Amino acid sequence: MNRLIKDHWYVQYSEETLPAIQKGWVLPVDKWADCDPFILMAEDWFKKGTFPDHPHRGFQTVTYVIDGRLEHIDNAGGRDILQAGDVQYMNAGWAARHAEDGVENDIAHTLQLWVNLPKEKKKTDTFYQNVYAEKAPVVAIPGGTLKVFSGSIAGITGPLQTIVPMTLTEINLEAGAEYIHRTPANHNAFLYVLSGDVTIGKGEEEEIQLKKHGVATFQYDETGDSHVVSDCRLIANERRTKLLFYSGLPIKEHIVPYGPFVMNTMDEIKEAYRDYHNGKFGPPAI
Repeated sequence: MNRLIKDHWYVQYSEETLPAIQKGWVLPVDKWADCDPFILMAEDWFKKGTFPDHPHRGFQTVTYVIDGRLEHIDNAGGRDILQAGDVQYMNAGWAARHAEDGVENDIAHTLQLWVNLPKEKKKTDTFYQNVYAEKAPVVAIPGGTLKVFSGSIAGITGPLQTIVPMTLTEINLEAGAEYIHRTPANHNAFLYVLSGDVTIGKGEEEEIQLKKHGVATFQYDETGDSHVVSDCRLIANERRTKLLFYSGLPIKEHIVPYGPFVMNTMDEIKEAYRDYHNGKFGPPAI
C-alpha cells in the first residue's frame, strides 16, 4: 500500500527579538485537524533566556536538537543538556513546569513537536525522557542509515516511550539512494527535510521533490489497523540528504490549543490557568 502525499510546503521564517533569534512553523497550529495527533511543530533558534520557567498541560512534546546545546530544567528536579541529534520527550500531562535554554553563549537550534493526548489522559502524571543520539538504534540500508527514536521501524524499536503510539525516524541517504519507509497505515504522517534534496512518492503523477526546509504530509487509512503498513518511497538527489519522518495514531477529538495548554474545551483551558496561578503546578523550575 502506497502512502499518498496530501500536501507539501516550505517553512517560512521570521526574525525574532533577542534572546530569541528566528522561528519557523513546520506544522502551523491551524493545521492540527489535518495533522492529528500532531498539533504543531516549531523550528527555533534561540539563546539563553528565551524559554524560562513556564507551564504546560494536556499534551506531549518531542524535541529534536538540530544544532547547539539545549539545557532542560524541570521542577521535579530534572536537569540535563542535550546536544545535536538528541531527542527529549515530555508528557506534560497534568502539570508540567520547566525551562528550556541555550547553554552559555550557544545558539540552540531545535524542532519541537506538540503531540495531543486523548481526553482521558490529559491529566496523567508528568514525566520526561531523554534519548541521546548515540543511544538510538541505527539500521543500515542501501545507501544510508536509519536512526529509530520511537516506534518499530525496519525490525527495530526505538527507546522513546510515548503515550500516543507514534514513530520518529531520522533517515540519512547518499545521492541516488532509494528507500521505502514503512509505517502503520492507520497513522497520520509527515516528513521534514533537514538537508539535501529528496524525491517523494511513486510514479510521476504522485511524486514531489523537496529540498531543505520542505515539509510533506501524507494520507492515511482511517479504517486500518496498526498491523498493516504503508510505503513511502524516497530517492535522494544529493549527498547527505537527511530528513525526519514522523507518524502517529490520530485521536479524533476536538481540541483547544491556547497558550501553553491544549485541552478539549475553553472551560478546561480556564481551569488550567486557575490551577497554575493557584500554585497547583508546583514551584518554579529555576
